[in-house]
Amino acid sequence: MPLIIPKKYHRKLLPETTEVAIKMVKDTFQTIFARELRLRRVTAPLFLLTGTGLNDNLNGVEEAVSFTIDAMGGRKAEVVHSLAKWKRYKLGAYDIAPGYGLYTDMNAIRTFEDLDNIHSLYVDQWDWEKTIRKEDRTLDYLKKTVRTIYKTLLEVEQTVYEKFPHITPVLPPDITFVHAEELARLYPDKTPRERETIFAREHGAIFIIGIGAPLSDGQPHDGRSPDYDDWISLNEEGYQGLNGDIILWNPVLDIPFEISSMGIRVSPESLREQLKLRECPERSSLTFHRLLLEGKLPYSIGGGIGQSRLCMFLLHKAHIGEVQASIWPEDQIKACADAGIELL
Repeated sequence: MPLIIPKKYHRKLLPETTEVAIKMVKDTFQTIFARELRLRRVTAPLFLLTGTGLNDNLNGVEEAVSFTIDAMGGRKAEVVHSLAKWKRYKLGAYDIAPGYGLYTDMNAIRTFEDLDNIHSLYVDQWDWEKTIRKEDRTLDYLKKTVRTIYKTLLEVEQTVYEKFPHITPVLPPDITFVHAEELARLYPDKTPRERETIFAREHGAIFIIGIGAPLSDGQPHDGRSPDYDDWISLNEEGYQGLNGDIILWNPVLDIPFEISSMGIRVSPESLREQLKLRECPERSSLTFHRLLLEGKLPYSIGGGIGQSRLCMFLLHKAHIGEVQASIWPEDQIKACADAGIELL
């Protein structure tokens, strides 16, 4: 995505005040979020040993930052992409009961990202995972969880408004659900991104169900790893997918704005099918996959919620660099400065 410079952009908070607001947003969100979903905080790793299958491989083509460990005979480790699989492993290790879960502060480095208003080399998010029963693996349970998260977003947006009354709320009172296949049928001549844009602009906050499975045109709405979200199983509406993305309409940038990727996780059966579909059945021999296929990991639901993205959206910022410290191309720094966008 090319750099977007909004017309007549006026920052609503000075950098010093922004730092205070960032802490307020993060503290408020995770407190409400943990209470509503019944999650407890745990400590997360920054890197994992290569070859365990615990690291999120995203779309399967992105390369993780890696290094060798002298003290362990040169074994290789890699910086996490996210903790999608590690969290589920921990649910089992901590024997967390159904209806309860965990969350953590996840920090990652993604060297392959295009650097623009919403993408950075540095990724920070709340990674969360919750134990569920087998009978909870339904679209209804997924939607109920999405509504809980969205309610939290509304509460934090109101908190920001109460502290800074010139930052007025923009989120609609409810989130709208739509399946990726429905979008494809509504807008058959549009790309997935164009479909998101049209639908998110109209509704303000949407959850697109079924990210990863091939649609009727043979292509998925977007990529998704085969070994954490369940995007192959049929749901109650007759479509494939028990996962999706929360997308908000960003009025500052005038674009759809993904805030969370989440879903009910794969069962042993759907994992086997998704690995086959993505032509990577060899992963079944990795530690995580083997435990799951043997039924030794709990059923779960989980996802990630972008911390910097949330702060950027709620504080009406035009660039993610206004709410996090990272590295940016010199021409991008200059273009932002000329427009009154001060990167940290």
